[in-house]
Amino acid sequence: MPTAKAEREVEVVIVGAGPVGLTIANYLGIYGVSTLVIEQLPELIDYPRAIGLDDEALRTLQAVGVADLIAPHTTPLHWMRFLTAKGRCWATIEPRSEEFGWSRRNAFIQPQADRILYESLGRFPHVEVMFDAKLKGFAQDASGVSVETESGMVIRAGYMVGCDGGRSPVREALGLSFDGKTAPNQWIVVDVEDDPIGTPNIYLGCDPKRPYVSAALPHGIRRFEFMVMPGETEQHFREPGVMHELLAKLVDKPGEVKVIRQRVYNHNSRLASRFRVDRVLLAGDAAHIMPVWQGQGYNSGIRDAANLGWKLAMVAKGQLAPALLDSYEGERRAHAKAMIDLSVMVGKVFNPPYRWLGTVRDAITLVLNAFPAVKRYFLEMRFKPMPRFDRGAIVPSPVGRKDSPVGRLFIQPQIRRNDGGVCRFDDVVGPNFAVVSWGTNPICYLDAAERARWEKLGAVFISVKPDIQLGARPDPALGFSGGDMAGVIEVGDTQGRFKEWFGRQSESVVFVRPDRIVAAMCTPQRVTETSKALAVAISCSNGA
Repeated sequence: MPTAKAEREVEVVIVGAGPVGLTIANYLGIYGVSTLVIEQLPELIDYPRAIGLDDEALRTLQAVGVADLIAPHTTPLHWMRFLTAKGRCWATIEPRSEEFGWSRRNAFIQPQADRILYESLGRFPHVEVMFDAKLKGFAQDASGVSVETESGMVIRAGYMVGCDGGRSPVREALGLSFDGKTAPNQWIVVDVEDDPIGTPNIYLGCDPKRPYVSAALPHGIRRFEFMVMPGETEQHFREPGVMHELLAKLVDKPGEVKVIRQRVYNHNSRLASRFRVDRVLLAGDAAHIMPVWQGQGYNSGIRDAANLGWKLAMVAKGQLAPALLDSYEGERRAHAKAMIDLSVMVGKVFNPPYRWLGTVRDAITLVLNAFPAVKRYFLEMRFKPMPRFDRGAIVPSPVGRKDSPVGRLFIQPQIRRNDGGVCRFDDVVGPNFAVVSWGTNPICYLDAAERARWEKLGAVFISVKPDIQLGARPDPALGFSGGDMAGVIEVGDTQGRFKEWFGRQSESVVFVRPDRIVAAMCTPQRVTETSKALAVAISCSNGA
């Protein structure tokens, strides 16, 4: 436990320079929070792990300013197809919508994305990553956390975030359980270059003799995964001819395949009992791990970063009260568990515990595919549990409004700016709260005190209108001016999606959080009351 005088003082220390830690560090950098990331390894991990980015994760990477750098290293519309042992496609996942501004499923190469996240921290002189810095211990008190590394350095921070993986020393030091199971079967993952197959998408072969995965990745890389059978070890797969025998089932000339690396993995399903203990928080694999079958391990960690990043930044800067951090666990833990449960379920369908269940599955899906509604359910990924909060840093809609957008992600269509440029909606919002309305001034009924509160928090006020109206004003001779839009950003709805979205609602003013969750909705004349209620929900300090 640290006892020496601190050599470094920062507002936040992050343990672990994986994608979640780096994303949170980018968030804190944008908000001007002094941050130190300590990583026990001498450099970033350079071998591929995750291969799937969803639209929510890309939207978060957009928020921290790196999505356009990562996008060229992705394959959008990366669809998933389940094959029987005879090669029949019994289910396919082909979501084509871009509700949140990005393709729903994207292939990527994780080390490339991690490198971009790391290099982007160079924008911030107040953020540093320290390698070869293994955590020795930490102690927290009422005013902060003291952290000691194995080298003897002592760091004093207001808050600490453990992003240190599934075997998290931070979680263990907090005495938190990591409940769940380890799947009985291991899998060997093989990445190859100069893709010997070349067909796009990801294929899950439901072969009862040895299930496999074949996934096309960017830049001519392909990933193969094969189930490890009883008695097989990692060394077994390094013996001459063994890997060629596996690959021979899928490629024409296995002897010519250029293997980049191979590695044996376990599939775990685990969830930490808590995500926060006072001034120490957990995120990513330190808080939850799940099987790969829906590609949601990486994406769930990035959701943690999106939810926690702005909250921690505003608390660290004294803009919002520490009580706001209580909402992190309440909002994230239940959704992480839902993703774990989905991944486990898909794994059991892909690889049933009994061979006869695979035969039953194939027969049932042959029938179900004849029903368009069932087929759309899979094609459009309607089974994927989306974040939805009914409590936390939101103002819940009245009881009975099950279709309310409050607690859900706001949409992100393309919009036109006043200068004529077209961009994604979030690029206008920036790392801020937003008060958004359709066709009117969102703050014309907001009293001066509440407007000042949101301005102090950096909020932006946005009026979305039909694109054809952008920049137009009514003739003053008609006796009305169209309203005073001073301080309001006007944008054009180029795709009609905002009109469609607002047309489904009974309220037309939306309060959007920095993580793009709809925090509250109201009619224009109730905006002041709603503003006050939301200020309580997000724990506005007296100074905000």
